[in-house]
Amino acid sequence: MLILGGGWFVGRAVVVTAEAADHQVTVFNRGRSAPPSRIVTRVSGDRTDPADLARLAEHGPWDVVIDVHGVVPRHVGAAAAALRDAAERYVLVSTVSVYRDWPREPVHEGSPLHPADPDADPGEWTWGTGVYGPLKSGAEAAAARVYSPERLVVVRPGVILGPGEYGNRLTWWLRRSASGGKILAPGSPDDFLRPVDVRDLADFVLRLVEREAYGVYNVAGPADRDTWGDLLDACLTATGTTAPVEWVDGQWLAAQGVRQWVELPMWRTAPGTWAIDTTRAQRAGLTCRPLAETVTDTWAWLASGGQPVTTDRQALHGLDSDWERQLLDRWEARQAAR
Repeated sequence: MLILGGGWFVGRAVVVTAEAADHQVTVFNRGRSAPPSRIVTRVSGDRTDPADLARLAEHGPWDVVIDVHGVVPRHVGAAAAALRDAAERYVLVSTVSVYRDWPREPVHEGSPLHPADPDADPGEWTWGTGVYGPLKSGAEAAAARVYSPERLVVVRPGVILGPGEYGNRLTWWLRRSASGGKILAPGSPDDFLRPVDVRDLADFVLRLVEREAYGVYNVAGPADRDTWGDLLDACLTATGTTAPVEWVDGQWLAAQGVRQWVELPMWRTAPGTWAIDTTRAQRAGLTCRPLAETVTDTWAWLASGGQPVTTDRQALHGLDSDWERQLLDRWEARQAAR
């Protein structure tokens, strides 16, 4: 198999999983981050360069190409076109952000998507600008323009956590837990959330590849299993901290101007945030390890010196400590006045 990327978070997990299953793996990337094994065949190049893509195709053929990196539609389309005769099937790791009505409403694989432009190329783009979902929708359309439905797999995960995470979601909650002091937690400890471990996502992608599956699959953690209370308990246990947790009403936090999804990572009041239908993936073999295992392993990775890849996404997530203290003071004053 050929993996476009392979040096970051999801890509590294796919490489590790594929090698463990004795697949022959080729990785194509710019060389800014190395794949996790010396066994992998590595081709250096830039997917935005047509000459590099043409040179890559000469290293084939492959049974499948797994694109864990593609966001810009024009670049995804160019890669798919260059590899059409060199790779039998194409797997694109997309996102639930492609759904037009997410997170306001529940979504399934047939829910409406953002308008898709398969030729879009915005040049430079950054996280937090609202373009990620529409770009990924266009990327899906670009791949589908080259690969017929029976040769294409599109995987749409929600929040992905685990060792190697660079989005500063779980890693922020772990560091916040480790720092001690009263922790502001959003909503109720009984509120559900459904992140997926990156290793479970990689296992599922490989399962689809091995079964020669095709089509679209939403991926998220099990419904009605993990709660915010479970997450914070696991973070405190993993870090060996006994800090108190103050659960603060989510609507009140929103009214205070706390930026949802980013200042308190993974928290949103929108009813569709975790209402992602994963029935199709479960029937295809998606399995998810306990959330506490994901938390424990991620802290072990951090504590051993693990360093996430640096991106502009990291700065988006996390609550300033002074702002957290102000919010806690306001909340406690409000509760005392009742």
